[in-house]
Amino acid sequence: MVEVLNIAAGALLLTAVLVLWRREIAVIVRVFALQGVALAGLVAVLAWDEGSAELAAVAAGLLVLRGGVLPWLLRRAIAGAAPGQRESRPVLNVAASLLAAAALTLLALAVSAPLVALSPSPAARAVPIAVAVVLIGFLVLVTRRHAVSQLVGFLLMDNGITAAGFLTTSGIGLLVEVGVALDVLLVVLVLQVLTGRMRETFGDTDLDELRELHD
Repeated sequence: MVEVLNIAAGALLLTAVLVLWRREIAVIVRVFALQGVALAGLVAVLAWDEGSAELAAVAAGLLVLRGGVLPWLLRRAIAGAAPGQRESRPVLNVAASLLAAAALTLLALAVSAPLVALSPSPAARAVPIAVAVVLIGFLVLVTRRHAVSQLVGFLLMDNGITAAGFLTTSGIGLLVEVGVALDVLLVVLVLQVLTGRMRETFGDTDLDELRELHD
């Protein structure tokens, strides 16, 4: 169980770093879908360890929503874009982004150390990874200029918060997770409509280009 949990947590962090590394919007969406699968796998491992049918149901829901529905909505948001669309002018280049991710991971380890010390269980030892995913997601959110990339950054933060909740509380409850999932789905639907309107009106969803158009 410990090895499988570590693999799932490692995949969660690796996919966050890959989102930060890649510039192609379509690739970023595919990597985000893989992170949704990793998050569902992490919860499934906890469900298996505790023998909880409720956690197993939550894991299945996460797989459908974050590994399938949300990536599908993101792909629809970029469906009308030119093939190979990518981040043209991110705030940080690749090298600086990866160095920042490494620094944020070390910060997450330092911040989470007291929490891990309180309950040194295998699940608690994976909490720093969830915190690192939250921080990396925030970095994506503030350093990218494409609307879909920023949305993926927000969803990375949500995945990290969800993972931390399950790792620290052994499940946050089916009803609570359903409520949060519906809120996230609503946000993505609204932003998908907004990006579609932006593309119809201005021909692009690069926020820097729209700002120059305004100027």
